[in-house]
Amino acid sequence: MANSSSCQVLVEDPELAEHLQGERLVAARRDTMARCVELPAGPWQPPEDAETLKLGIGLLILRGLVVRHVGVAGRFGAELLGEGDVMCPWQWEDGNSTLPRAGRWRVLQACRIAVLDADFTQRLGRYPEIVSTLFTRSLQRARHVAVNMAIVQQPRIDIRLHMLFWELADRWGTVRQDGVHVPIQITHATLADLVAARRPTVTKALGELAERAAVLWTGEDWLLPGEPPAELLEVGSVAVSANGDSGRHKRPKA
Repeated sequence: MANSSSCQVLVEDPELAEHLQGERLVAARRDTMARCVELPAGPWQPPEDAETLKLGIGLLILRGLVVRHVGVAGRFGAELLGEGDVMCPWQWEDGNSTLPRAGRWRVLQACRIAVLDADFTQRLGRYPEIVSTLFTRSLQRARHVAVNMAIVQQPRIDIRLHMLFWELADRWGTVRQDGVHVPIQITHATLADLVAARRPTVTKALGELAERAAVLWTGEDWLLPGEPPAELLEVGSVAVSANGDSGRHKRPKA
């Protein structure tokens, strides 16, 4: 958590201030300055001995992408975290679990993270509107995990991947004329962890999806030209289509 600076959280994440206006908004921007850190791509070890962090809200991802791996009995699952997500990476390492588990974190795309420590949390208490939004995001993160659990129950790997990309589009996609673009760079190995499959199987399934023009890698991002699979609509997950725009971070472009 070295190489830190300060930042205006409400400026870098304006959705947190959507219920504030006028002088109250001006005051909130001033009172919610936070320490920010930059994390380069690669393995990451969260801090374990910072009591001021444990007494605060956690870490808010302002930019970038992180994957969390959790293993039980030699099998690993994965959770993808990105812009707007709140995480407390030291909490689950408390050693109180009945099942022995292993875990690791990796920064997939360089991150900018706001440190919502005890001091920040105390100042934030004056603005319940912001507290409510942060709490909602924590609930949304739990929802994303539940949806991913439903996705991995699909018997076909190509359907799992197609559903996963639309779930990611719902979180971070951008609607354009040619479809929905998902601006994340992710390896086939990480995708395999996210859909509970083996990497060679994922590579083959991605090739099949590309042949059907369902999921395409453009060289910069993932493109979803068509509509989401019916299976994902049935679980009530997707809120964005190639013909519309919705969700937390999406912005339509001509």
